[in-house]
Order: sequence, then C-alpha cells, then structure tokens
Amino acid sequence: MLRFNRKTTTMRKKTDLPNLQAWQLHSFLQGISFNNSAGERVFLNEKGEATGGFDITNLITFPNRSFQRVKVGKMDLKAPKGKELLIDEDVIVWHIVFNQVLPLSRCNDPCFPGSWKKRIEGNQFCCFDCVPCPEGKISNQNDMDDCFECSEDHYPNEENNGCILKPVVFLTFEETLGIGLASVALCFLFLTAWVLGTFIQHRDTPIVKANNRSLTYTLLVSLQLCFLSPFLFLSQPGKVTCLLRQSMFGVTFSVAISNVLAKTITVVVAFKATKPGSQMRRWVGKRLALSTVLSCSLLQVCICILWLSTSPPFPELDMHSEFQEMILQCNEGSAFFFYCVLGYMGILAIASFIVAFLARKLPDSFNEAKFITFSMLAFCSVWISFFPAYLSTKGKAMVVVEVFSILSSSAALLGCIFLPKCFVIVFRPDLNQREQLTKRN
Repeated sequence: MLRFNRKTTTMRKKTDLPNLQAWQLHSFLQGISFNNSAGERVFLNEKGEATGGFDITNLITFPNRSFQRVKVGKMDLKAPKGKELLIDEDVIVWHIVFNQVLPLSRCNDPCFPGSWKKRIEGNQFCCFDCVPCPEGKISNQNDMDDCFECSEDHYPNEENNGCILKPVVFLTFEETLGIGLASVALCFLFLTAWVLGTFIQHRDTPIVKANNRSLTYTLLVSLQLCFLSPFLFLSQPGKVTCLLRQSMFGVTFSVAISNVLAKTITVVVAFKATKPGSQMRRWVGKRLALSTVLSCSLLQVCICILWLSTSPPFPELDMHSEFQEMILQCNEGSAFFFYCVLGYMGILAIASFIVAFLARKLPDSFNEAKFITFSMLAFCSVWISFFPAYLSTKGKAMVVVEVFSILSSSAALLGCIFLPKCFVIVFRPDLNQREQLTKRN
C-alpha cells in the first residue's frame, strides 16, 4: 500500500516534474526488480545503478499481424568501457515504411569528378561550391578538396575526370607534310642527277671544261647528298639517325660550299693569270682547287668529330611542347657545336659571296662568278632567316624548318649555278663554243 501511495503521490505532482529531485525518484525505482532473458536478476543497487545486462531485440511484423522477436544486440554493463553496447546491423529487419537511406547532413549536392570543393566563406563547413577543375588538372572522385595534374605522359580528358596516355609522334613520310618534303627532295635529287649526266655527256665542251670539271662534278655529287640528308630528318629518331643527321648535313654542305669557293677562286686566278707578267700563273691548276676543298671540308669534319665524341646528339621524348602528344625528337647534345657547324657554313658562304661579288665584272661568257654571287646571296638569306624561325618553333615544326632550309638552299645552289649552263648546253649549243670564252663585255 505504501508503494502505491508513493506512486500516486508522484503522479499527482507530475506538473512539478521540472522540480523533481533525485531522491524522490530513487525511492520508487528501488522497488524495480525483474529477470532478463538470460535468467539474470536486474535491479537497482543502493547507488541507483542497474546491474546485469539487457538484450536489444528487433520486433519483426508479418502481414498476418503476427510478430517475432529477434535478438540484434545486447547491453553488457560489465563489459570494458566503450564496448558496453553491441549491435549486429546485418540482422536488423526494417519495415518497408521506414526509409533506410541515411540523410545527408550538408547544404548542397556532392561535387562530382571533374570539379573540386571550394568552401563558402561565412557558412558551415559542410557548405561549399563545386568549381570545375582548371585546364590541365583533373579530379576522379566525388568531393575532392583540390584537383591534381596528370603524369607527364598523360593529359586530361574533356570532362577533366580522367587521364589519357599521350601518343608518341614524330615527322614521318606517312603524313602529308612529310610526303610533300620527301617528294620535293626526290625531285631535286633527280634533277641534280640529270644535270650531272648532262655535264658528263658534254664534258668536252668549253662551258663544261671552264672553271674546273672536277669541281663541277664534286659539287653536283655533294648537292645530291644534300638532297638526301632530309630523309634522315623524316625518319624515326634513333641513336644512329640522331648521330648522322646534323653531321652528314654539315659535312655535305661544307663540301658543297667549299667547291663553290674553290670555283670562285679559280675564276679569279684564271683571269688574273692571263695578264702579262702575272705571278698568278703558278696557282692555276687543280692543286689550288683541291687544297681549298680539302682544307675547308676537313675543318668541318673535325668540328663534327669533336661534337660526336664529347656531346653527341641522342633521341629523347619531349612531353611538354605539345599538350596532347609526346614528340620523339633528337636532342642536339651540345647547342654550342650545333651552332658552330652552322656558323662555319655561314663563314664559307660569306667568303664565297665576297669573292664572287668582286669577280662579277670579269668577262661574262663562261664566268660563273655572277651566278655564284646570286646563289650565295640566296643561300645566306635562307640560313639567316633559319635561326629566328628555328628558335621560335618546337617539336615537329623545328624539323620542318630545318628540312625546308636544306632543300631551299641546295636548290638555290643548283638553280643559280647550273641551270643557266644547262640551258646553254641543251637549247643554245651555238653559244657553247670556244670563241665565247674570249669575249669581253
């Protein structure tokens, strides 16, 4: 009866629950005592603490309104701290009316791959803007704090959510530009061969005999090699091709210009030797021409040997010049030696131009000085414009610039020096007479 009165007294004062003291509730709870499913007695001790353990059950209901209790966990008050509550979530069966998807505690939708989270100043930490990745960077997961760059051999796709492997490219015969350059080189190669054949066929005529036939043949052969050298630039860069590219180009052009210089000196010496009492007669002959060609060519050969023995060219992959490609190219090894080769060719060309310019007013017929002057002027113009064009380009464009310079400068030598003579030999044989040699303006 006492317990009932206490309960009644407590219920009557339910409006005073905010003012309820612990001792008022404790006296009522002291009477609670029951057995759990394990048969353990559960009650409150003198400190108001529960003893024993509790089972956590899942009430599973069925369409026929029956139900079943399934144990899904337990509360063990004697377990170590932090392990008092154990629940097996896989055993829990939720009713269909419940939403099992956890709510998202955030201000906005997630940021998908291709963007990154930018925090909104002044808002909660879960509030952010989705900002697209900048050019050259990607994000491949949701809610990334920042974008990152692809590796050197990859580039971002259009959605900026993945990386694509860069293809390896180089200037080849298969592409349109390569086919065009190779076709031009072959045309000039056959034209040079035709000129050489024409000169050999008419080797005993005055126009061929003038200015040293041996120099003429050597110059034409070296021009043929000059027209062949672009094919090394149009092939796949490798150890051998990179070694031969610039060295073959430098040596063949030096031989060609040395022959031009020797022919020019021959013209000057020949006409100076015709004067009475001239001391130049002892220099007339093949010895002067041969020594000029050998000395000028061997110096270039020495430069190339020193270049290849100290810092030779080698193939490399350029991953930065093009955004979506890796360019296979030849690294020149030493830029100093590369420009030494070109500079030496320039010195020979300028020397040939000066000598030819000074000899341009000598008797006109069979005098190559005027033609050599034009050829050297065209040659120097091509290679002077080569440097800014070469330095301002990258990748395959650098190869195109150099091949174009090789072809155009070689064509200038061939066209200015030999085509006028071929015109006389083929179409005006009446001018190819010995009497023309002694004509004066």
